[in-house]
Amino acid sequence: MTTEASTRRSVSKQTLHSSDSSASRSRGWAYAAALAYALIIGFSFLFVKITVVVALPLDVLAHRFLLSVLVMAIPVSLGWIRVSIRLADLKRILPLALLSPVLFFSFQIFGLLHASSAEAGIIQATVPIFTMLLAAYFLKERTRLMQKLALLLSVSGVVLIFALQGGAGWSADHLGGMLLLMGSALSFAGYGVLARPLTRMYNPLELTWVTMIVAAVLFNIAAGTMHLVQGDISGYIKPLAQPDYWMSLLYLGVLSSLGTTLLSSYALSILKATQMSVFSNFATITSMIAGAVILHEQLRYYHVIGALLIIVGVLGTNWNRQRRQTKPTS
Repeated sequence: MTTEASTRRSVSKQTLHSSDSSASRSRGWAYAAALAYALIIGFSFLFVKITVVVALPLDVLAHRFLLSVLVMAIPVSLGWIRVSIRLADLKRILPLALLSPVLFFSFQIFGLLHASSAEAGIIQATVPIFTMLLAAYFLKERTRLMQKLALLLSVSGVVLIFALQGGAGWSADHLGGMLLLMGSALSFAGYGVLARPLTRMYNPLELTWVTMIVAAVLFNIAAGTMHLVQGDISGYIKPLAQPDYWMSLLYLGVLSSLGTTLLSSYALSILKATQMSVFSNFATITSMIAGAVILHEQLRYYHVIGALLIIVGVLGTNWNRQRRQTKPTS
């Protein structure tokens, strides 16, 4: 009996160790997906700024998501990717698609017409702040005092940028651009909270396929209607004749639209919404560097200070959470 009990305990330990190793590998891949998502988003601000010089914002959105659907349609039609979506499933996923890509990218591209890519990256860093607030309300996630203080530190970074930007010459258009970018951050925070339960019902490929189709249909209807009203249907096609536009469109359509939706859906199937959202701060750093080096945008001291406050505050919030989770039990 003692030998049998010992054997059962040994097998149980081996099974538990195997399960822990598998979970660790899954989390590792989820963190890698979240990091890749953040880096792609960071450079996307740069390419958006390039495309809106050539084409109207609605045309850019219509082109990029149509390209996303066409690219993903290849493996779907060949059977390499199996997607099984019914009408009831579409109704569940539709609100997710409206938050991101539709609202997220709409606010982003129109905001970038009147704000720099560096500012867009900094405001993107507020996503974890909104995510924590929304997760607390909808998912009932509690926060400790130190997390709240770290949250206030992040908010102070945003306030600092807004306040000191006034000394550099505010305008109604610039203010509008910043507010639209804030709306973009809020939309993606809502996406992260809503996607968390949906990733338990659908795989990342199914969520990506539906959201891409919804965005492509809505943006192309909007762009087509705009050109019909203006009596300039050829305006929809003209930008496609420029090689530079195509290069930026490939990045936005394949990596920034299709890739990030797939990566974030996969990461959210394993990580909590607040854990995933913190990676958006890497996008802040990437976009600031890209904007300053490639587009020669002016990076002022308060951009850097504000970004540091946001990043330190958000990382402090999540570090506190992780510390509590990993505390050994007796």
